[in-house]
Amino acid sequence: MADVPAALVKQLREKTGAGFMDCKKALAESGGDLEQAIDYLRKKGLAGAAKKAGREASEGLIGTALVDGGRAGALVEVNCETDFVARTPDFKAFVDEVAGWVARTPQGDATFAAQWGDRLTELIAKLGENMVLRRAVRFAVDGRGLIGEYSHAGGKLGALVELEVTGADPARFAGLAHDLAMHVVASNPSYVRREEVPADVIAREREIYAAQAKETGKPEKVVERIVEGKLEKFYADACLLEQAFAIDSEKTVEEVLKARGAEAGGSVSVRRFARFQLGEAGKAAEGQSA
Repeated sequence: MADVPAALVKQLREKTGAGFMDCKKALAESGGDLEQAIDYLRKKGLAGAAKKAGREASEGLIGTALVDGGRAGALVEVNCETDFVARTPDFKAFVDEVAGWVARTPQGDATFAAQWGDRLTELIAKLGENMVLRRAVRFAVDGRGLIGEYSHAGGKLGALVELEVTGADPARFAGLAHDLAMHVVASNPSYVRREEVPADVIAREREIYAAQAKETGKPEKVVERIVEGKLEKFYADACLLEQAFAIDSEKTVEEVLKARGAEAGGSVSVRRFARFQLGEAGKAAEGQSA
């Protein structure tokens, strides 16, 4: 077996939960390519299809804000070095100020770092830790609708959801918007609906499910049915509308939306969402309708 760096094996284990030797073999077989190694493990049934975290070790807070009666909202992440500083009143107040400013300001999510850089420098000097204005997302309603927000675990997780409303007063859906943001935090969808899933993602999942099924020695026709069944499960896990609603698991999110819209004499749909988890790698985890 080719020599594989221990750090790379550790990273693959953290992403997949597979054993040390399995991870080492997967990396050797894939020439050290992490994504190919993950696929190798999944095909062998040694790793789940769970969303890969890719977390960075950082502290801080996720801030949320709504303005203009819920017609605009923001989600921001500001990092610091320790949880102790993250819990100080000064740091919390700063994050709240930034979130409010982003929510009120068109293009605020693109310009917030420059706007608040000097204030951040002052806070660094006062609290004695390095800090970073990491990322921000701003939603503003274009037409009839409203934004919902939710933060969890003392500012470690947060989400925004934008609803579109027709034939009814958007204010009637404020509670639903909040509940859906809470659902996004809890259930971590990747897309609003299955039509948004990229073709290459579907092809990759099909390939993995087919390899898993063939490992069982099942006939080709049975393999095809297994693949389709697993793909349906993938949609139910990854697509917001097909997930079981966090507050009422007997219904899907889509069923809840249809029922609530009918009760109000109109209709309501999810346009997009964004979800931040403190320290996660990458930009905003954002889904948007087609």
